[in-house]
Amino acid sequence: MSTTIPLDFVTDIWNIFLLVLVRVSGMFYLSPIFGRRNIPNYFKAGFCFFFSIIVSYTIPVPDLSAYNTLLSYAVLIAKELIIGLMLGFISYAFFSSIYIAGQLIDMRIGFGMVSVLDPIGSAQIPISADFYVIFATLYMLVTDSHHLLIKALADSYTLIPAGQVFFDGELINQVVDMFGKVFVIGFKIAAPVTATILITDIALGIISKSMPQMNVFMLGLPVKLILGMSIILITIGAFKGIVNNIIMNSIEEIYRFLQESRGAVP
Repeated sequence: MSTTIPLDFVTDIWNIFLLVLVRVSGMFYLSPIFGRRNIPNYFKAGFCFFFSIIVSYTIPVPDLSAYNTLLSYAVLIAKELIIGLMLGFISYAFFSSIYIAGQLIDMRIGFGMVSVLDPIGSAQIPISADFYVIFATLYMLVTDSHHLLIKALADSYTLIPAGQVFFDGELINQVVDMFGKVFVIGFKIAAPVTATILITDIALGIISKSMPQMNVFMLGLPVKLILGMSIILITIGAFKGIVNNIIMNSIEEIYRFLQESRGAVP
């Protein structure tokens, strides 16, 4: 006795898998941990593929009756891709606050004209930012913080099922608020070095007025460099608290985006 597999079942499984794969790929493309360029592409593709299979069997079959034409289905795919890209963008945006802090620190201690090529991101980044990024990445991997991104991605199908998303003006307000938080975190990271160098500049200015014959410019360069590096080494222990703040803010913003997009569903 032969058994037949219903064609509708095969079609539903394929539609679910495709929608999940699009959202997962968008998320991992911009994620600061999973989207790094030193990870081979076939590892990324394989992880997205198997993760999508697991998620596809854990979510209910969505109602896609409204997407019965090729154009409407293309719009659905685009929506799922935007959701994934937004989840990855939010996590990357908060991670980029470290680059802002590194640029501020380098400008103050005299490394403003110096930058290094990041082979992972293929971009010129400040030296201080490179140091902080390596430390933050190792801390996130050691504490399994990247698992929170995976959990948020899996929870996104509970808050925003496939095909049930609607974007409105609240998304723009969230992006504006998010960039404000990113700059605040960057300023907090650079605050100890910036304040120390500011006090040093004031002291050097007083010295130049009291002793005009002293070459304060030549004296100030090594002094600010030594002080800046010393403050970085002294405050590196507290940097893990900043990394925790970055992780928690990114997760909160991800769930805020999911809640507002879900709440906007008619």
